[in-house]
Amino acid sequence: MANDNQIETAAEAERRALGQKLGTIGWALFFIWVGVGFLLGMNIGLALLGLGVIALALQIARGVNRVKLEWFWVGVGALFFLGGIWELTDPDVPLVPVLLILAGVLLLLSVMIGKHNSTHG
Repeated sequence: MANDNQIETAAEAERRALGQKLGTIGWALFFIWVGVGFLLGMNIGLALLGLGVIALALQIARGVNRVKLEWFWVGVGALFFLGGIWELTDPDVPLVPVLLILAGVLLLLSVMIGKHNSTHG
C-alpha cells in the first residue's frame, strides 16, 4: 500500500511539473503572439481571437494530460475568443452590455437550477 501512495505522489509530481511546463509554453506563445501583432499592425479582433485560442488550447492540453484545469484561464480565453469574434464581425450592438446581460441570465439560471450556493442573507 505504501508503494501505491509513492506511485500516486510521483504521478502527481509529474502532472504538476507538466502543468508548470504548459504554463511557461502559454506565456511564451502569448509574448510571441503580441510581438507579432505589434510588428504586423494586427487588427485588434484577430489579436484577441489569437489570445483566446492560445488560452483555450493550453487548457485543452492540460485536460488531455490530466492536469487540473485553470478555470480562470478558461474564462479569460473564452472572453478573448468572444471579443475577437465580436470585433471581426463588427456588430451594431456593443459587447459589454451583452456580456452583462449574459452574466445576469447565467446567475439567475444557476439559482433556478440549484447549483448556486449562496452565503449571502
